[in-house]
Amino acid sequence: MHNLPAQSWLPTIASVCLLAGSAIAGPIFSDEKVEELDGVGITEHLNDQVPLDLQFVDEFGHDVTLSKYINGEKPVIITLNYYRCPMLCSLTLNGLVGGMQGLEWTVGDEFEIVTVSINPDEDEKLAMTNKEGYLGHYMNDGSREGAEKGWHFLTGEQENITTLADALGFGYVFDKPTGEFLHTSSIMFLTPDGRISKYMNDVKFESQDLRFALVEASEGKIGSALDKILLFNCFQYDPDRNSYTPSAWKLMRTAAVLMIITLALGLAVLSYTTPDKLQHAHAGMDGNTA
Repeated sequence: MHNLPAQSWLPTIASVCLLAGSAIAGPIFSDEKVEELDGVGITEHLNDQVPLDLQFVDEFGHDVTLSKYINGEKPVIITLNYYRCPMLCSLTLNGLVGGMQGLEWTVGDEFEIVTVSINPDEDEKLAMTNKEGYLGHYMNDGSREGAEKGWHFLTGEQENITTLADALGFGYVFDKPTGEFLHTSSIMFLTPDGRISKYMNDVKFESQDLRFALVEASEGKIGSALDKILLFNCFQYDPDRNSYTPSAWKLMRTAAVLMIITLALGLAVLSYTTPDKLQHAHAGMDGNTA
């Protein structure tokens, strides 16, 4: 069993109970401590480096390390799930697919996804079945060519799973009565070199939020000029809403900068035109005098 200390972020109880409902009887209130959920949650390790030498098995049965996918080229979305999960993992990954369908970018081109099973008893056959299912949904209109090369479904040994989960701050527990893993609904964004850039803790992911998070994780290497202007000057991520929202401070700062630029341009125009006007005025006075 994998059991982490008390977490700094505990998901909405309702979302966890989607998975744990069969193990816990009766209603659960937000201020009620549930022993079965002790250790379940997210501890954010922003800007921490994920260990890239951890070894897993890909959906084709090949031994791989994380460095194969996190290699300095593209931002990466990483998810910890398990392939026999009865509900919450499906909600999370379907929510991710729904958000990605609204992006003009395609997984494998601008970014990569790595999904790792937290169940060491699962194998590459299950991983491939899940890959085919989610990619089939993602590519259901016949587009997104090459996406199968960008979304990777891995399995592994408990030691490496535990090390990765600890590095990401992903707390989960194994519930013996049900044989299920209790965990949160979360996706994490990594920079191209493997540092943790962002957490999104939800089962629904808006396309704009995914886009901004990927631009941020890429450190501005992907996205349009407008994306970067909006992200770095107008919006900021609100963890309570799990979304990027307009930032009053950024908007005020941007407005102040624009005002200064406008004033500077105005003064420059005045300083350029005023001598000409004075020269013409003097010429007119000289003509009148003559």
